[in-house]
Amino acid sequence: MALPFADICFTPSVKAAQTRYGSREANRRFEMAQMPDPGLTAAEINFISERDSFYLATVSETGWPYVQHRGGPPGFLKVLDTQTLGFADYRGNRQYLSVGNLQANERVAMILMDYANRRRLKLWGRARVVEAQDDAALMARLDSAAYKARAERGMLIQLAAWEWNCPQHITPRYAEAEVQAVIKPLLEEIQSLKTQLARLENKS
Repeated sequence: MALPFADICFTPSVKAAQTRYGSREANRRFEMAQMPDPGLTAAEINFISERDSFYLATVSETGWPYVQHRGGPPGFLKVLDTQTLGFADYRGNRQYLSVGNLQANERVAMILMDYANRRRLKLWGRARVVEAQDDAALMARLDSAAYKARAERGMLIQLAAWEWNCPQHITPRYAEAEVQAVIKPLLEEIQSLKTQLARLENKS
């Protein structure tokens, strides 16, 4: 049985493109692999729990795709079980493009990035919108109390497939906290040297 992502993505037109550009045989291995269960493993769960943003793609009833950046505190995208993700939908610019698209087509694709370590996880699934007033218990699980934003609704995603993507062409980028962690010992060393220098100057 093919890997779930290959079942979804390797359409006849994609296979034709692979044949044309010489990668059909290399990609056939994904169709020969044995992993019928799309459930997340510990590696994916840990990766998701560390992310503070992701990209969400939906498709409108007119066939146009829409990609939206979603952000929040690390771990705001919750792993509810090995095949279900959820997150609180915080108030934004009130265009409701993703929410509206999901009324017509429940399919979504997501990309989660770790720029610093050049890692990328792709996810496919079916999403369901849950209004905040309809399920307080679910919203309590999805909301991040420390995040100062209003959660208007929740989104649940039933996973259909996932795949780790190759790191080629990912330019490393670093969040402020990551930069601070790197430079902290350097700043401490500089301060220590300044203190030592001041003591020497006072003795002279």
